[in-house]
Amino acid sequence: MDCCKFLLVISLHSFLISHAFSQSVIQIFPGRIEFAGDRKIRAGDELYCDSWRFSVETNDAGEWDSVPSRCVEFVQKYMTGEHYLSDSEIVSGYSLKHAKSANVSAGDGKDAWVFDIDETLLSNLPYYAAHGFGSEIFNEDAFDEWVDLAKAPALPASLTFYKELKQLGFKIFLLTGRNEFQRNTTEKNLLFAGYSDWKKLFLRYRNRYEIM
Repeated sequence: MDCCKFLLVISLHSFLISHAFSQSVIQIFPGRIEFAGDRKIRAGDELYCDSWRFSVETNDAGEWDSVPSRCVEFVQKYMTGEHYLSDSEIVSGYSLKHAKSANVSAGDGKDAWVFDIDETLLSNLPYYAAHGFGSEIFNEDAFDEWVDLAKAPALPASLTFYKELKQLGFKIFLLTGRNEFQRNTTEKNLLFAGYSDWKKLFLRYRNRYEIM
């Protein structure tokens, strides 16, 4: 599994399974603050975690292997609430605007769009919800078992964008860090989620970085 791709939206892989830890330079002041309900959270946790998220997104967090314990609830809220879907919709909207600015009406067949799969076209949120939203160190064998189920749903904004690109005349290529032995289940999952008619799917051989 390629854990270092940051394409289209803030990736769960960059957010949850990159082999890294974060060392923040942000000073967190003491004290407590009460949020919704009776739960009390240390003042500054949400600010710290939002800044940590930003440093991961920009690939500045250094090496880490799990979400900081104080940020697990923040990650869960981000992924299951409206924020993540909003980020996806905004980025897809800008991407579509760019695609429409290209002259693909010539019909020469040379216009192409390349997508990553995990956390770009497909969402692995059900897997991460069952594994602590990144609080657990990433287990590739467990993730492979999830991939074999071929049940990852589409990111709604990505599916809409994908279909718009096809209508515009773009050829679609898919590039993923998944292994070659997962080709059949990956194709099955893509079809299950509503994607079709891609030109080619590129995967990698197990324990190798070459894309095939």
